[in-house]
Amino acid sequence: MKNLFAFTFLLVTITAMAQDKVPFTEEHLWSVQKISTEIVNEKDNSAIVGISIPNVKDNSSSRNLYAMSLKDGSLNQLTDYKSGVYNSTTVPHSNRIGYMHKGQWYEMDTNGENKRKIMNTSESISTFKYAPNGKHVFYTQEIKLRRDKGKDLHSDMPKANVKVYDDLMYRHWSHWNDNKHSHIFIESYSKGRLFGEKIDVMHNEPFDVPTQPFGGAEDLIWAPDSRHILYVCKKKEGKEYAKSTNTDIYEFDMITRKTVNLTKENPGYDTHPVFSNDGKDLAWLRMARDGYESDKNNIFVMSYKDKKRINITREFSETVHNFIWSKDNSKIYFVAPYKGSNQIFELDLSNGYSNITYTQITSGDHNYSLIEELDGEILISRQDMNHASEIFGLKPDKSVRPISHVNEKLYSNIKLSNIEKRWIKTTDNKDMLTWVIYPPNFDPNKKYPTLLYCQGGPQSMVSQFYSTRWNFQLMAAKGYIIVAPNRRGLPGFGEKWNEDISKDWAGQPIQDYLSAIDALKEEPFVDNERVGAVGASYGGYSVYMLAGVHENRFSSFISHCGLFNLESWYGSTEELFFANWDIGGPYWKPENKELYLKNSPHKYAQNWDTPILVIHGGHDFRVPEGQGMEAYQLAQLKGLKSRFLYFPEESHWVLSPQNGMIWQREFFRWLKETL
Repeated sequence: MKNLFAFTFLLVTITAMAQDKVPFTEEHLWSVQKISTEIVNEKDNSAIVGISIPNVKDNSSSRNLYAMSLKDGSLNQLTDYKSGVYNSTTVPHSNRIGYMHKGQWYEMDTNGENKRKIMNTSESISTFKYAPNGKHVFYTQEIKLRRDKGKDLHSDMPKANVKVYDDLMYRHWSHWNDNKHSHIFIESYSKGRLFGEKIDVMHNEPFDVPTQPFGGAEDLIWAPDSRHILYVCKKKEGKEYAKSTNTDIYEFDMITRKTVNLTKENPGYDTHPVFSNDGKDLAWLRMARDGYESDKNNIFVMSYKDKKRINITREFSETVHNFIWSKDNSKIYFVAPYKGSNQIFELDLSNGYSNITYTQITSGDHNYSLIEELDGEILISRQDMNHASEIFGLKPDKSVRPISHVNEKLYSNIKLSNIEKRWIKTTDNKDMLTWVIYPPNFDPNKKYPTLLYCQGGPQSMVSQFYSTRWNFQLMAAKGYIIVAPNRRGLPGFGEKWNEDISKDWAGQPIQDYLSAIDALKEEPFVDNERVGAVGASYGGYSVYMLAGVHENRFSSFISHCGLFNLESWYGSTEELFFANWDIGGPYWKPENKELYLKNSPHKYAQNWDTPILVIHGGHDFRVPEGQGMEAYQLAQLKGLKSRFLYFPEESHWVLSPQNGMIWQREFFRWLKETL
């Protein structure tokens, strides 16, 4: 009788705990904290981490530095700013930390005390790094090299607002070309003081480091000798810049002031240079083909002394995201997409670079990224569709231990979704991995509205990502089943699968989407009268295309920053290498006529008959706002229920907290009205 009472009490307690949990909401999503590691100090078993906390009320986000124990994840706050703190690094031969705040460079003690600004300048800097010997520092800063052909040439019209251009790349992703360029500068340094000559590594060249628009601190490093700087740059201008992906790794000699191109033989991307810990070898990421931004990334290694180089992932079938050297240089750990998640692999270099083996050392439905190898484990971060990133330790037996817990309290009160991995047959009899995300407390005896999620990129895997916009946990919490296929054109399933989308945007990839939703519509728990399709970028394009070919499969569409009219898009986008590779080139060339006829959604406008929500940002120059306006105007003129959600200050993404909240509200308001 006593045991029965204990069992009954336990059952009631568990049930009560489950009932106390609540569905995930927009407010929860915009209170999730983001953690990333900046400095690892193995001697005292700690790390300096940055934690970002959004503030919807203030429409802002703060990012501060914390000392985190690598033993239990306990935190000690070091900075307390309302805006971002970033790019922290150890000051060589001292107990000080350098960091950035509001474009200015500061230093402080490792316990957060004695903060001091190092540079007094009205111009912001974006990154800085100390030389290994501590005697110099480089930083990046924007300088104006040419006069504007608008305002500067018409200075007698001070109230005018005008821009004049004579070449392409007059705007890029989200900003207009203002003739400013980010350059690397070197100065002598000692004990928090700069002195001596300020050296422009770029020699007044009209190029940018870091590389625009997504380059960061990984683009530029000191060589171990503290004499050379290596940096990534695309040294092209105008139309040539717009049509090429050819970045190279350059080496600047601080003594001779000469610059050498270390990768001039390669026409594609060369990025992410990293020296081995003994300084003998340099590794970096390389794509072989110019103009193809989603080419396979390989790891190349070069002897820094004799410049001999070798591709050490040539036998690996997937692209590489990032990598680190092991402490003893006998291994390289790298992250690659693999069958629906980002996993960590190990390259064994113990037998030299000509006889390399690789091993997968993580598994499961998680996205992993690398931080640093420690004695006894590798420091990593991990996320999945139900959890934002946290810091973990990866042990030699391939088990992982949690270290950070910044969102543990939040998730402990949330009803989480169930995630299923399905393999679905495509129209050409291939197996396609499709994620199916179910609402919390899913009941297979009920019918649910269902959303087909269309991935952007177009070549970025539907992995275990966690987003503040396309958040599957939030969609499921609202009562929707989400179907997320890894259709043709996504990495992680071999090079051919990844490349099969180029010049076939409306072909097999769209058929893959239809295969996925058709398979799920056979399930009794899917309400076939309440099925929608949603997506952004190429996913938004897919929604527009499906609107013209779906044959009554869908009852509602949502397209964010989608490409609608490929002819007008080609005439207004900026990075033409993408359009040339994926679409086939200019629409006015006779040989491309059939490609545009087949692949442009506006050619199927006569078939539109379904409600659609169109979302666009005013600063989106990759897919300019006119694409969304053309689609919305079509829907309005055809008399379809339609809505245009426009964010004048947002770009290809929605980044501010209040705009993000409104995005979610309008997203679900539309679905409530139409599904």
